[in-house]
Amino acid sequence: MTGQPREHRLETPEGDICWFEWGTPGERASLLLLHATGFHARLWDQVVAALPADTHVIAPDHRGHGRSYRPATLADWAATADALLPLIDGHGGRPLVGGGHSMGAYILTRLAAQRPAAFRHLALIDPVIMDPSLYEGEAARPIPDPAGHPVARRRNSWPSAEEMRARFADRPPYANWDPRALADYCTYGLLPAAAGEGLELACPPALEASVYQNALRTSPHAWLPHLATPSTVIRAPTGERGGPLDFSLSPTWTGLGPAIGAERDELWDEHSHFIPMEAPARVAALLADLL
Repeated sequence: MTGQPREHRLETPEGDICWFEWGTPGERASLLLLHATGFHARLWDQVVAALPADTHVIAPDHRGHGRSYRPATLADWAATADALLPLIDGHGGRPLVGGGHSMGAYILTRLAAQRPAAFRHLALIDPVIMDPSLYEGEAARPIPDPAGHPVARRRNSWPSAEEMRARFADRPPYANWDPRALADYCTYGLLPAAAGEGLELACPPALEASVYQNALRTSPHAWLPHLATPSTVIRAPTGERGGPLDFSLSPTWTGLGPAIGAERDELWDEHSHFIPMEAPARVAALLADLL
């Protein structure tokens, strides 16, 4: 596909959800793309560019991300999913193929469990869905102060997207990304600074930190047994990760595919967790086949 997407605003009681649209609805299913923590909808641009020209694509910014509204915290992952229900319901009953990466894939499973008639297939790309035992007791823990998380100390202020891109270009994990995806991350991941000078991250570091701190608070295993939509699971290699922010390896529970009866459960062993940024054309081919 070519061309810039159309930007839309969806009013919700908590605030506006920003979403982008490429193409127009046609005979095939539409494609819903959901991004990962700390990112934004336009990080799908290179995947969309490799799709067939007649593909209709919808890609929202999650709440607290991109150009969508910012709540005080993103501790409740279920609320991040539920904020997108009006977008699903407003699609007019046309079938959707869902493609989600990381947190976006987690959210996609909740949406499909709540709106099973809306989805024809789910492509879950290295979802952050952990072993069921890891969620036990987590909901009862106090919500921590995000200021204590290392992500909260990320550099937030940038003079330009180009400086941000140059800074990240030779650093992991960005050095392994398609350079065009890194450019999209920087170009659309910055907004005018509230103070009036320069640019700042569209997902504030403290909000991003609250996502990571509370990743186990809401267990997806509460709804996964009710997930009836056919699915594909794509995983990066697993192993002993260097910590919760080490995404050189996959955080995905290796038993997820069998647990949800996935039609395909594939290991893409030449990639890290950041599969759509490293191999956008390959991801596009997978999605096009599902459409």
